[in-house]
Amino acid sequence: MTRLTSTRLADGRELIYFDDAGSPERDPGSLTDHRKLPRRADPGELRYDALSGEWVAVAAHRQSRTHLPPADQCPICPTTSANPSEIPAPDYDVVVFENRFPSLGPAVGTIPGTPAWGTSGPAYGRCEVVSFTPSHTGSFAELGETRARTVIEAWAHRTEALSALPGIQQVFPFENRGADIGVTLHHPHGQIYAYPYVTPRAASLGAAAGRHFDNSKGRESLTSSILNAERQDGSRMVLEGEHFSAYVPFAARWPLEVHLVPHRQVPDLAALSGEERDELAHVYLELLKRMDALYPTPTPYISAWHQAPLDPVFRPSGHLHLQLTSPRRAADKLKYLAGSEAAMGAFINDTTPESVAERLRAVASDSQHAIPEGAPA
Repeated sequence: MTRLTSTRLADGRELIYFDDAGSPERDPGSLTDHRKLPRRADPGELRYDALSGEWVAVAAHRQSRTHLPPADQCPICPTTSANPSEIPAPDYDVVVFENRFPSLGPAVGTIPGTPAWGTSGPAYGRCEVVSFTPSHTGSFAELGETRARTVIEAWAHRTEALSALPGIQQVFPFENRGADIGVTLHHPHGQIYAYPYVTPRAASLGAAAGRHFDNSKGRESLTSSILNAERQDGSRMVLEGEHFSAYVPFAARWPLEVHLVPHRQVPDLAALSGEERDELAHVYLELLKRMDALYPTPTPYISAWHQAPLDPVFRPSGHLHLQLTSPRRAADKLKYLAGSEAAMGAFINDTTPESVAERLRAVASDSQHAIPEGAPA
């Protein structure tokens, strides 16, 4: 079992060590943050955009956040005498802590229920950082399965804990990987946002899922229906396991896009069984390795875990899935969101989903032998 140890940083932020199964007890000395930090800033501001019906976070305090520091000044490497970092310990496996420069929070609460033009309020919520490894270099794809399993345990734990906070409506674990995506730290890490509202993308997906769920009289989620259709067609399947399958969607928006879906309808990572989490550690690593194998250099990506919002309107039809996307359309070319995509939300893909799926099947890693026989190679 993964071992959890919670502590507080010098400014009061929570930090949790998630140590790999079988690791020794953590030294109590590694729990104390000896830095002198300023008082935490008050929350930023949420403003309601009456034209779109969406909330916008105004977080001007983030202008001063750390940006691509040299390795010897990395804030999420283990602490040394020369670099007293955000992580007090001299070593760790996986760690989660409250972001020092959050877009949302640290206060939590309920936002106005009937907003109009001019409505604003505190940017309630929570933003956390998830460091996947003490190593400053590398990537998630280079983690072993034991460490990947620990990260999944951290995601599940934080999903459950953040979902219980007052006012939280949606919990979103994600990873931005690569300078082309806009990361501000080279160290392999991800983030978790807990929103006080249902985000526009989740609301759009949730509305479609709800219509399908209602039309099937609650017998089938939309995500399940799409997965079944993709498996029957087969041309866009990337891999299939006992509990999870991955495919390039029929109407992919991005040059590289893969959806990873649990066969069982569950709302979030916290609802996965132990066996499902075990397989997820293997399958997720396999997908990331294949993404990196497509080109001579690592592929930038956004790894977005779509979990069911907590809103009772969306929750019953929700079905956890990963959307792994990259703007990379060639070894030396990226897709930029210009007029049609950025202004109108009307995507134009530069690749065909079938050709992308074929390439991802062709670059199966050495670990592919663990996928059941009969699945796409």
